[in-house]
Amino acid sequence: MKFSEKLKKAMQELNLNQAQVAGLTGRSKGSISMYLNDKTVPSEQTQSDIAVSLGLAADYFEQEDSPQSFIQKVKGGVVPELDVKVAAKMLGMNHNTVRKGLQQGVFPWGYAIHTSEHRWVYFINALRFAEIEGVQV
Repeated sequence: MKFSEKLKKAMQELNLNQAQVAGLTGRSKGSISMYLNDKTVPSEQTQSDIAVSLGLAADYFEQEDSPQSFIQKVKGGVVPELDVKVAAKMLGMNHNTVRKGLQQGVFPWGYAIHTSEHRWVYFINALRFAEIEGVQV
């Protein structure tokens, strides 16, 4: 199975859209689109980074197709999430600073979605946070 097909399958199983994948992986929306449309195939290292960012086994995109190869680190098909206040505490930061950073797209392990004039929804990928920040979650 091609990289694009495996990425589509992972996105479908994890219920993620292109913008969410871009936010979780730190790749641009354009890059994700090119991967999905089979215009570009990322390097093996980038594939591994993307897999880990999505909570998959690092070699997910290299594995042969088998039911047991999918989502080894993800429980119940859901990427483990970290609460903003917990992440802030682990970083020694104020939770409002972390929220603002997520809104501005400065953190590679999460994102914020503007849902209405004064409302935001935050998501932090616990696995990516632990990997990048060098902490155990």
